[in-house]
Amino acid sequence: MAIDLRSDTVTKPSQAMREAMAVAQVGLLEERVANLFGKEAGLFTPSGSMANQLGIRLLVSPGEELLCEEDSHIVRAELGAGAAHGGITTRTWHAPRGLLESRAPLAMARPNAGPYLVSTKAIAIENTH
Repeated sequence: MAIDLRSDTVTKPSQAMREAMAVAQVGLLEERVANLFGKEAGLFTPSGSMANQLGIRLLVSPGEELLCEEDSHIVRAELGAGAAHGGITTRTWHAPRGLLESRAPLAMARPNAGPYLVSTKAIAIENTH
């Protein structure tokens, strides 16, 4: 028997699957991670891109700026989501061979750029190279 798992729109749950979902215990992962980090709650997201965008939107408001390394996942693989969904400008710096140093982003950051320039509100650091 072949099962097509390309999408939830082509694979429909059976009655047994629906019953298993209805009685499944949920929230344990979020609770464990919240406790691990000393927080009152945690949030599971279905993708790293979604987690990135939630974090960006919490830290950076429309019309503000996020700094990212030029080959970061946020720049390379998230299709301008910060700009499209949040009105957020992104500027990049080059990190030779993916080796991050604090000098480059700190030198280009503009935390209080005034009324005519975009102010930097966050610097994204990732180690996915």
